[in-house]
Amino acid sequence: MGEDRGSSGTLKTLVRDFRWAHLGVGILGNLTFLVGSVLFLPSLSEWKTWGVILFIVGSALMFVGALGEFILKAFYPTSDGDRSR
Repeated sequence: MGEDRGSSGTLKTLVRDFRWAHLGVGILGNLTFLVGSVLFLPSLSEWKTWGVILFIVGSALMFVGALGEFILKAFYPTSDGDRSR
């Protein structure tokens, strides 16, 4: 049981204190999504499979980044409204 508490504490620390990680994952997802989208252009048709892969990976990363930010706002509100920590 002690491990569960430690894991939970680590997760809480990641969610609350590392907002930059949520932002970084989201930005990486946006960039990956953009590159994947570009690979769908007709002149790059031979790269279409990689476009699909990057499109899916980018979407997943954007979701993870948004989910982390949602958890932060929903479960760890601050009294002064400052979440830049």
